[in-house]
Amino acid sequence: MYAWIDGRLIDPTSPALPVTDHGVTVGDGVFETVKVVEGQPFALVRHLDRLRRSAAGLGLDRVDETAVRQGITEVLAAGRLRLGRLRVTLTAGPGPMGSGRGGAEPTVIVVAEEVMPAEEETTVVTVPWVRNERGALTGLKTTSYGENVIALAEARRHGATEAIFANTRGHLCEGTGSNVFYVRDGELRTPTLAAGCLAGVTRALILEWYGAREVDEPLELVQREAEEVFLVSTLRDVQAVTRWDGRVLPHGAVTAAVRAVWRREEPGLLGA
Repeated sequence: MYAWIDGRLIDPTSPALPVTDHGVTVGDGVFETVKVVEGQPFALVRHLDRLRRSAAGLGLDRVDETAVRQGITEVLAAGRLRLGRLRVTLTAGPGPMGSGRGGAEPTVIVVAEEVMPAEEETTVVTVPWVRNERGALTGLKTTSYGENVIALAEARRHGATEAIFANTRGHLCEGTGSNVFYVRDGELRTPTLAAGCLAGVTRALILEWYGAREVDEPLELVQREAEEVFLVSTLRDVQAVTRWDGRVLPHGAVTAAVRAVWRREEPGLLGA
């Protein structure tokens, strides 16, 4: 693992943040996870665009992109990763113990580590908690991940790798860290952003490169009638769902076709 914070490379195991950092005390921060292939970040421009949008939505208007890019350059130069995870985190910096912010400069953290390739198939479970499609953090990639921690632990208790959320209306929303695509009536579909799901970079690229209908449908209907289901995310790429709760699903032709398009187009965004 390689780490950089506020202008300097550090030992990832050494103390680095003040105990008053608002990202630690109240989860006041945003982040991006970027895939690294042969030392090159994938779709970096898109990820940094979303970082700015998330920061603006949280009221963090001082994103120093020069510093962010410096950190990325230095951690990637420190160790050439064949396949890795690059994590960029921006917090509000040191502040009061309560929810109100101080006037400190934001903290910028960049970490890179090697990862194993994702499996081509996975299993998921539906969890009883819902996403609030009208919440203050809806659509923002923030460090307030407590709900995801709980839901993912529940999924793993059932032998799955991902938890699937409905929103407050009962419509299919997303996973803890993934967007959901499915085939119904022979048509590839995915929830709209109005459902409350994150505007995933991988989701957007699949819509551009392959195409799908964006539509909001009841989670129970999708779970019961979908002919194929797959998850997409920065590190999963295109991952077939072969079991959803008690239902077995095929690793189908549409999923295979989307994965083939992904693998063909992906090299074009390395380093971009």
